[in-house]
Amino acid sequence: MELANTPKPPYYAVIFSSIRTDEDRGYSHMAEDMLRLAVSQDGFLGVESAREDVGITVSYWESLEAIKQWKQNIEHLKAQRLGREQWYSAFRVRISKVEREYGIW
Repeated sequence: MELANTPKPPYYAVIFSSIRTDEDRGYSHMAEDMLRLAVSQDGFLGVESAREDVGITVSYWESLEAIKQWKQNIEHLKAQRLGREQWYSAFRVRISKVEREYGIW
């Protein structure tokens, strides 16, 4: 796993925190499909993800409009519905503007 190679701020982060149900029922396949689809979306900058008891996926976007387009993507809407119905016992989505970053890379 690598850290996302994001541009100089500002840009946006969508933080998806979740608690999974016990059943996979196609989750792993859908997660792979959603990653491939997100990468092809205009404005997508990268993603980082980790899962233990709580899963956290942070996707990075050029603009709020790019995030809106991703949220409204037909295939993503299907994944959202299945997530609510089958895969998550709880989840939260937070959208933040990244104004500064620092670290070692």
